[in-house]
Amino acid sequence: MALTRVVLRLSRNPDAGFPGGDDDRGYLIHAPLNGEGRLDPDLWKAHKTDCVVERFSPDEDERADGWLAHRGKNWFFHYDEEDEGPDEPVYRLGDHALRLGDYVTIHEADGDDLVYKVTENTRL
Repeated sequence: MALTRVVLRLSRNPDAGFPGGDDDRGYLIHAPLNGEGRLDPDLWKAHKTDCVVERFSPDEDERADGWLAHRGKNWFFHYDEEDEGPDEPVYRLGDHALRLGDYVTIHEADGDDLVYKVTENTRL
């Protein structure tokens, strides 16, 4: 399969109460990445049911699982259960590479924009 396991961990977000980040909060994504480490819409179409997302947290209520979704030029984390919250848009995710050490911003369900760092990038 041509997917990549990408782990995003909460980076330093001093204004949101995480001045040192938090390695126990983040996302695990099976992402359709091209050779440059960017999301590939065509690869996503071919494997969309395998493009899963898991939001992890020490707080049980914040954990969720769903799928990586693509609409137009935008990418989202889609959750199918109402109590997991609305889709989470990822700021310009299609424009950024998801290589080790890269950063992405996610608009959380509670309204916060939080920065995450790519801490794992492994081909599946």
